[in-house]
Formats: sequence, structure tokens, C-alpha cells
Amino acid sequence: MDNEFENRQEETVSDIIRSNQQRKKQSFLWKVLAMRERNGRTMERGSSYSLDALSDPSIENRGSEPSMSSTEAVQNLRVFAATWNVGGQCPTMNLDLSDFLQVRNEPDMYVLGFQEIVPLNAGNVLVLEDNEPAAKWLALINQSLNGPSDLALNGLKQTASFGGPLFFQKPSLKKIKKTFKKINGKRLKSCNCVLEMERKAAKDFCFRCQESNFNSDDSSTEEEDENFPIPVALATSQMKYSLVTCKQMVGIFVSVWMKRELVQYVGHLRVCCTSRGIMGCLGNKGCISVSMSFYQTSFCFICSHLASGEKEGDELRRNLDVIEILKNTQFPRICKTPHSRMPDRILDHDRIIWFGDLNYRISLSHDDAKRLVERKDWPALFNKDQLKMEREAGRVFKGWKEGKIYFAPTYKYAFNSDTYYVEGVKVSKNKRRTPAWCDRILWHGRGIHQLSYVRKEFKFSDHRPVCSMFNVEVEVMLRGQKKKVSTYNFQNIDDLVSTRSSYYS
Repeated sequence: MDNEFENRQEETVSDIIRSNQQRKKQSFLWKVLAMRERNGRTMERGSSYSLDALSDPSIENRGSEPSMSSTEAVQNLRVFAATWNVGGQCPTMNLDLSDFLQVRNEPDMYVLGFQEIVPLNAGNVLVLEDNEPAAKWLALINQSLNGPSDLALNGLKQTASFGGPLFFQKPSLKKIKKTFKKINGKRLKSCNCVLEMERKAAKDFCFRCQESNFNSDDSSTEEEDENFPIPVALATSQMKYSLVTCKQMVGIFVSVWMKRELVQYVGHLRVCCTSRGIMGCLGNKGCISVSMSFYQTSFCFICSHLASGEKEGDELRRNLDVIEILKNTQFPRICKTPHSRMPDRILDHDRIIWFGDLNYRISLSHDDAKRLVERKDWPALFNKDQLKMEREAGRVFKGWKEGKIYFAPTYKYAFNSDTYYVEGVKVSKNKRRTPAWCDRILWHGRGIHQLSYVRKEFKFSDHRPVCSMFNVEVEVMLRGQKKKVSTYNFQNIDDLVSTRSSYYS
């Protein structure tokens, strides 16, 4: 009997040991899985996807415990980026931006950058920047993207031109910005993380946050302007595109727009201004950078106006501007999750687009450049492009890409003219400018495919605007999914997910 009891004891102890070992193995496996998720996920692609995971309630609690399996869908986001130096000119009410914005192509996102929206005089640089032109550009963009609105009807028709004293009743840019950012009467929050997710998944990274980026409480401290009424209709479903963010720094102005149904997946929105002007610290030159997440992918957009001048060696000043912008631009940490993976530096983002008046010139004499321009020999002219030569030498934008240029130089035109030179008018050498591709769009990161790279024929300023359409891959993590997920487009997203899906921004 004693032997039998001892044998049972040994068997029980052996079972306990085996059970503990099994639990340790499982615990180790969970740690490995968690570590793999933190350090980067492998994209899985296949031929089919399951819609069950989109409405699976277990997704809502995915931050609290590891999932048995996860797959990553790749969605294609069509991004339209454009840059335009408007030469300090104030827009007129009959300026139609529809062709400039290529509205018929219906991209998912617009990223628009302007330079010199105000004259770069001492008053705007040193004293107080004028934000009335920015409000006008914003209203014109909204009119082209969303059609005529109460704002346009009530404001534009009050005067014959934008320069009139009654136009817009001198609106506040902050007020208009708030109006265009509204969705269903609510405003986009900078960070869409919630404290509940922080408590449930303190070790999880910030991309896994419940969809809560719309809140009726606005954390902004922007002042209200009671003199400018906001039409309620602007915040209704008539808006096809919604303003995600906009920012002005002296003459530089950036605005980001997205289709209304996609804005809910935007999160971690941050803006950073870097001055590179007079003495390297004033805002007449520099950049505005926008950082945001869209689903599980981080984006960064940089609109810059670099050092001017076409003397020998001026290209080195522009190189220095780029280096200092990359070095000094740091986005604030606004995320509520302690172990956030949202980057705070430009080059740490997944998808990056840099655009603006980069001011790189042509390293040819004025007469040699003029002959090539008259022959429309763009390849020969482009061989002397400073940005091309500086990139090939590895002195700037190392690792960045730019599409092939098949269009004429975008600078410097006579105002309201198609010619670089005004015949019969003598211009001093100090004011004479050699034609150049000053206005450029570059990108950095995988999953960005350029579809077009063109210039538009607007005679509004001495620069021609430059536009590019991109197809950008965006990763979306699906939990509890056993099948592989195929690539699909955001244009069909309404067929796949409801407006209030359980996806994390």
C-alpha cells in the first residue's frame, strides 16, 4: 500500500512538473509573439480575406491579451501632393482650383503646400503674419473639393475681389479651420488613444487604440471669432472632403484634406514648424511638417521654402537647410499610451513626402540656359540641375526619390505671362533669373508609387504649381484572422467596413 501511495505521489509530482513546463513554454511563446509584434510585423499577402474579422467583438479587446493569429491587409491610398509659390499674390474670387487639384481623379487625400502666400516683408516676418490670405486659399480649396457652400455664397459675393474690405468680413483662419475640420458636428482630436486602452495594454504600442478620434469636447485653445458666423451646412454630409489640419508660418501654408469616411482612421496628428530664414531663426524660410498615423502606418509631410539665390555656392545653403530641418524637426509626444511607437523624427516615419520651393537652380550661364529653354531641350538642361547633382553626389536627400521630370522649368516667369523673359524689357543682372525647376516633390520610404508628376499652367505668379499623384500602401492589422488578406483599395472601403468599425487608427 505504501509503495502504491508513493507511486501515485511520484506520478502527481511528475504531472505537476510537466504542467508547469508546458505553462512556461506557452508563456515564453506569448512573450516571443509580443516581442515580434513590437519590433515589426511581417506583411502577409494572399488571395482572399474574411469580413468576419472586421465585426468580430474580440477585436475590441485585442489590447488586453495576445491574439491567436493576426494578419495584415494592405490598402492602397491615393495621395495628391502639390506645391505652389504664389509670389505674395492675393487670390481673386474667380480663381478656379479644380484643374490644379485634379478633382475629377478623386484622390483619397490632398496634401497642399503654398509658399509666399504673403509678401515676405519685415511686417510679416518680424511683427505679425497676415493670415487673411491663408483663410482665402482655404476657402477656395474647400470650394473646389466640396462645391459651393454657404461660406462661399455669403462671403465671396459680398465684394468683387478678395482685396475688398468686405470679403469674408476679415475672417479668422482659426475659425475657418475649425469649421472645415468638423465631421458630423464634431472635431478631429490630435490623439485618438484612450485611457482605457492604456490600462488594458500598457505594453502595447500606440497604433492599437480604439476608434475615438471624434469628441464633442474640443481641446483646442483657439479663440472664437463671433464676427464670422459658421454655417451649419458645412459640417454636414454635403462635404466630400474634410480638413484634417492646416498651418501657416509667415509665407508657408500647408493644408491636409481627406475623404470624410476616411478621416476617422487618422490619429496622432502633430505639426512642427522649423525656421531657417534670416540668421537661421526667422520664418521667412524653413518648413512646416505634419505627422499623423493612418491605420497602422505613419505619415510625414514636409512643405519647405529653402534658401534662395543662384550665385555659386548657394546650393550649399539649401543643403544645409535640409540637413538642419531633418536634425531639428521633432514632433511633440502627445500620445496617452506610455510605450508609443509613433515617431518624433521625420526619417522615422513609414511614408514621407517632401515638397515645396526647394530653390535649387540650373548651373549654367543665363545665355546657355536660355538657348536650351528656347529649344525645349529639357534633358540637357536637367543634367545641370543643382538638386540632381547634389543628390547624386550624396550631399543632400540621400535615399530619397524623385520622379522623372518631363515638364519645363517652373521658375521664373513674367507675371501673367507664358514667357520667362519679357522681350524688349531690360532687366539688371541682379534681378535677372535663370529658368529653373525650383518647385519639387520627393518621397522617402517603401510602399510609395508615383503615378504622375506634372506642372499646371496657372499664370497667377512667377512660379508654376507642381503636382504629383501617389499610390501609397497602408497596413491594416486584422486580429483573429486565419486567412491571408489581399490588397484592396480605399475607394471600395465602404463595401468592406462600416463607418463605426472596430479598427484602430
